[in-house]
Amino acid sequence: MPSLPDMTKHRGFPGGMPGTGVQFTIRRANPRGVTPIKALPRKARPGTKEHRIDAAFLHALWHHFGAEPFERGNLDAARLSLLFGREVISATKEFDPLSYEAMLVIDEKVARKNFPESFEDVFEV
Repeated sequence: MPSLPDMTKHRGFPGGMPGTGVQFTIRRANPRGVTPIKALPRKARPGTKEHRIDAAFLHALWHHFGAEPFERGNLDAARLSLLFGREVISATKEFDPLSYEAMLVIDEKVARKNFPESFEDVFEV
């Protein structure tokens, strides 16, 4: 079996949203290759379960990393892709969507507008 690529594991970051089966992190690197991060259309409207999950993920990102750039690492590509290009953007010009080392940052202005609840101290699940 080929060795898996190195991947930063964000210790203390929530693994997912309780009671939903939705994951926020992955356990190990994908042996078939890195899942690319790409902006996906978001169909979730405020008040829906999907919007709440996106808000919870953004809340976790904000309270774990704040306004500082962060490495993609073991963060789930699907969850990131739903925020990518809007609330989460590349922190560098040389963004590689196929790298676990890609640097990202929260676009605080856009994120606060779209998910104000994510910036509260406590997020009720």
